[in-house]
Amino acid sequence: MKRIASQQMRRSLLSPRPDRILSSTFSNPLYRRSFGLSTRLRQDAPVTAAPAVASEPVLDTPSTAADSASEALRASRKISAKLSALHARLSLPPRFPTQTLAQCLVHPSADRRANANNSSLAVIGQDVLAYYTAEWLLCNYPRLPMQILFAAQYAYSGPRTLSAMREEWGVEPVAAPGIEVDPGLLQFTRRQPGNAMAEGGMARLKDATSADNKPATRRSNEQWNYRRGVSSRIVYDNQFGDLQQNGSDPATAPQNPDAVTIEDASASFVNAVFGALYLHAGAQATQAFHHAHILSRHIPLHTLFDFTHPTRDLARLCLREGFEPPVARLLSETGRHSRSPVFVVGVYSGSDKLGEAAGSSLDEARVRAAAAALRSWYLYTPPRENIVLPSQSSTAQWKPQMIDIGEIVT
Repeated sequence: MKRIASQQMRRSLLSPRPDRILSSTFSNPLYRRSFGLSTRLRQDAPVTAAPAVASEPVLDTPSTAADSASEALRASRKISAKLSALHARLSLPPRFPTQTLAQCLVHPSADRRANANNSSLAVIGQDVLAYYTAEWLLCNYPRLPMQILFAAQYAYSGPRTLSAMREEWGVEPVAAPGIEVDPGLLQFTRRQPGNAMAEGGMARLKDATSADNKPATRRSNEQWNYRRGVSSRIVYDNQFGDLQQNGSDPATAPQNPDAVTIEDASASFVNAVFGALYLHAGAQATQAFHHAHILSRHIPLHTLFDFTHPTRDLARLCLREGFEPPVARLLSETGRHSRSPVFVVGVYSGSDKLGEAAGSSLDEARVRAAAAALRSWYLYTPPRENIVLPSQSSTAQWKPQMIDIGEIVT
């Protein structure tokens, strides 16, 4: 797999430092000759641009006003206590500038300028976050079915999880964006509730929705309904197996610049932090940050399974793998003639016990035991010393990972 060129992405996505722009402009011979300065720089004194900037004429144009606003915003970012506290709370490396962290807190709905919001950083962060989570799940649980893999991916890095992470990090959202807002707060334009009154106070927003959009939405849904199988979800849908917007990824699709929910804004902020960390600190720091904030969460994967016919699936599994047919055996029981009987049944393949479960009847215990046997098969984990993630191949000796032949199809 080709490694992402982080240096080129850093130059194209991150805004250049003001001191580099100023030094390159001041060292230009044509610029120095126009102000009567010597073309040879002094080596015993640092280059300063104060005289040249002071003598340069200032034009009252909209671009100058925007630059002055940006300078004021940059100056306010430097003295933000909330921003510095957030930088220290997340244990971000010194190479991660505070100005970039402030840019991660600005949603495109609050500022449409590409170099001032977190849209570009969120796209990179979403891909990096999805890649690191997917490779960890596939290497540690190589037999997971695709639907369970999608559910686990959503549980680890879905919008709800990222919104909860934003609350854990202590980032507070603002009521309305503006230049006077502290840069350490999450800025976005809130979406109004569906039952809010429209302009004029004569109708509600949910009733004032344009009917012209409904046929287009219906046609879009009908277009995707015929290929909503598991294979289609792998190829066409996003990393969570959800339907994409107009056949494209929601991260790359044009977002609504008017209003978003707090969950979407929080997910965009966390994705932007991951993207900026990858650009500034590299892959190793991003992997450590991902392990500390994403993989450290405990997700009970066994609760994600929901079998409809576990006994039939277990029989197909034993037939495919060449095992003996499964047989259910009663291990223990209590209170057979009472109101609350308990039966413990085990499923065996020859002399090997595949699963065990308890139930209030023999059939219920047998079905639960078959489901437990299937869960133990799908949740198989290779030995820890044999697990080497593809992203860690540059720092550890590569070992081929286990690739299962697939789930049971009945």
